Amino acid sequence: MKKLLNDPSDYVDESLAGLELAHPDIYRRAAASPRVVTRAKPIRPGKVGVVSGGGSGHLPTFTGFVGQGLLDACSIGNVFAGPSVDDCVEAMREANGGAGVLRLYGNYGGDRMNFDMAGEMLEMEGIETTTVLAADDIASAGPDEWRKRRGVAGLILAYKTTGAKAEQDGATLAEVTEVARKTTEATATIGVGLTSCIVPEAGKPTFAIGADEIEMGIGIHGEPGIWRGPLRPADALAGEMVERLLADTAMAGGERVAVLVNSLGATPLEELYILHRVVASELKAKGITIGFVRVGRYATSMEMAGASISFLRLDRELEGLLRAPATCPFWSNEP
Repeated sequence: MKKLLNDPSDYVDESLAGLELAHPDIYRRAAASPRVVTRAKPIRPGKVGVVSGGGSGHLPTFTGFVGQGLLDACSIGNVFAGPSVDDCVEAMREANGGAGVLRLYGNYGGDRMNFDMAGEMLEMEGIETTTVLAADDIASAGPDEWRKRRGVAGLILAYKTTGAKAEQDGATLAEVTEVARKTTEATATIGVGLTSCIVPEAGKPTFAIGADEIEMGIGIHGEPGIWRGPLRPADALAGEMVERLLADTAMAGGERVAVLVNSLGATPLEELYILHRVVASELKAKGITIGFVRVGRYATSMEMAGASISFLRLDRELEGLLRAPATCPFWSNEP
C-alpha cells in the first residue's frame, strides 16, 4: 500500500482537520464531534437545515459539499463505513435553524438505520425532520425496483437543488423535501470501473480486477456491476452508458437534461472530457438538450480509476435551482 498517511486509524480525522484548516471560511468541525462538518457561520434562524452523511473515501462527497447553497452539516464515518448515530444527531442539531431538518443521503442500509434512529431522537427534542434517499445507480436494481438502488454521484445534483431551495427566504421543510424528492426520482447514474482501490485500514485492494479488465455498472464500494470484460475504447463505453441511461429514464427528444460526468478518483479530467464529447453528441442526435453540465471529481471511491455519468431530467424549477448561487471549494455557481 502506497498512500500519503500516518496511522491508518487516524486517516479520517487527519483529513478532516486538513479540510477545515485549508478552508476555514467554509468549514467548521462541530465542537461536540470532530466527525461532523458544518458551515463556518451558524445557520440562519428560520432556515430549513439540510444534512447528509456517509463513509469517508468519497471526497468531495460527502463533507466537501457543506457550504452556501448546498448542505448545512454532514456526519462522516470511517472509510466506506457509515457515520455513527451520535454524529448523525449532532449534524442535525448543528443544522437546526428552527424550521426543521431534511436528511438527504444515499440508500445504504447502515446509513438508513443510523439516520433513522437519530431522527427519532431529534423528534423527541421537538425538532421536525424528514428523509429523502438518493437511489440513482441504475446498475443496482431495475426500474421497477428503483427504491432498492444505491445512491451514487447523482446525489450531488440533489444537494445542489435542495440546498438552493433551502436558501430561499420562507422556504418550508415540506417544500425543501419535495425538491429533494423530485430531484432524486428524476436522476439516474451508471459507472464503469477500471481498477480497485485500497481502504487504508485494510491495506489491500477492495476487490480483484485484471489489468486488462473493466467492469460496467460497478458500485462506489466495488459492488458487482452488470458485466466484466476487456477494456474497450472510450467512445464505446460512453455510448453504452448513455444508451443504458436513456433506456432506463425513457427520456425523449424535446426534453432537457443535466449531465454530471464524474471521476471515481484516479481518472483525469482529460479522459472525462473524452467521455463527455460522446454524451453531448448522443444526446444532440436524439434531440435532447443539455441544460446544465458539470465534468470533474464529485463522488469518488478513493483512488479507483473509472467514471460515472448521471442524468437529471430537468423542469424549469430544477434548472433554476441548479443555476442558483452556491459556494464551496468543490462547487461554485456565480449569482
